[in-house]
Amino acid sequence: MADFQPLVFSGVQPTGNLHLGNYLGALKRFVALQATHRCIYCVVDLHAITNTLPESPQALRAATREVAAAFIACGIDPQANIVFNQSQVSGHAELAWVFNCVARMGWLSRMTQFKDKAGKDRENASVGLFDYPALMAADILVYRATHVPVGDDQKQHLELARDIAQKFNVDFAAAIKAEGHGEAYFPLPEPLIQGPATRVMSLREGKKKMSKSDASDNSRINLSDSTDQIAQKVRRARTDADNLPTEIAGLAARPEADNLVGIYAALADVTKPDVLRQFGNGQFSTFKAALADLAIAKLGPIAAEMRRLNADQAYIDGVLRDGANRARALATPTIDQVKDIVGFLR
Repeated sequence: MADFQPLVFSGVQPTGNLHLGNYLGALKRFVALQATHRCIYCVVDLHAITNTLPESPQALRAATREVAAAFIACGIDPQANIVFNQSQVSGHAELAWVFNCVARMGWLSRMTQFKDKAGKDRENASVGLFDYPALMAADILVYRATHVPVGDDQKQHLELARDIAQKFNVDFAAAIKAEGHGEAYFPLPEPLIQGPATRVMSLREGKKKMSKSDASDNSRINLSDSTDQIAQKVRRARTDADNLPTEIAGLAARPEADNLVGIYAALADVTKPDVLRQFGNGQFSTFKAALADLAIAKLGPIAAEMRRLNADQAYIDGVLRDGANRARALATPTIDQVKDIVGFLR
C-alpha cells in the first residue's frame, strides 16, 4: 500500500447558532489537534443547502463567516492550519461526481441520517440530502486526508468514505499503478478519537441532544451568548430534587444531573468522578453557581472575540480566501491525477 502522510480534515456546517455542544464536541478538539497534526478545517457550505435552503443568500454568507470566526475565536490558528469554505474549491464537487459513479445505491440507502432527516416524506427530499455522504467522502479524499475527527453520528459516513476509497483503488488498480501511484491512490481515512466523547444534552431535557433547532433558547448555551445569558441559562437548567451523588453510578438514572456534571468535566478538562469528588453530596444551587462561573470563564472570551471578528468582515473573508488558495493548491493535483486515472482528457 502507498505511504500516506498524516493529515487531518474536518468540516462544520454553517447553519448558525453554534452552541456549547459544537464547542465541546468539535471546536475544542480541533484546537487541541493543531498542536500534533497537519490540519484542514473547512466550513462546508455546500452541505448547508442539502436539506433546506437558507432563508437568503445573505443568511448563508453570514453563517459561513460566523463559523470561521468561531474557529479563530476558539484558538485555531489560520496561519498554521488551512481554514476555508468548501465552495471556493471546486475540487470537492468534481471529485464528488466521480465518487457518485463509484458508490453504490445500496450503500447510500443504508445511511441512517438520510432516513432520519428525510422522515416519511422521502419522495420530496433533495437528491443532495440522499447523496451528501459521497460529497463528504470527496471533502476528505480530495486532500488524501488520513484522519477525521468524528462523533457517533458521523461514523457511518466515514465508513462509506473508506468503502468508496477502497472501491476506487480496486476498480482502477491497473491505471493507478500505470500512472505511478503504487498499489493504492486513496488512503482509507481513519476515525480520530480524542478521549471520551462529550455528548452535550439539552439544558431542559437530559435525554435530548443540545440543538440549535430546539424552540427554547434556554435549552442551549450559544457561543454568542453574553455572560449574563450564560449564567441565567445554567441557573435555569433542569435538575432533580436530590443532591449530587458521590459516585458515578449515582448518575445512571439522572440524565439532567449527568449532563451538567459532564459539561463541567469537559470544560474543566477533568473526569466526572473528579467533579463528584468535589461537589458530591452538595446542593445543585452550589454546583450550578460553580458551573456558571466556569462556563463564563471558558466561553465569555470566545463570545467576545467572535463579536470582534464578526464585525471585521474583510478580515474573515481574507482568511477564507487565503485558506481556499492553499486548499486549492493541495486539491488540484489530486483532481488532475484522478482525471488521468479515470481516463479523462485534460
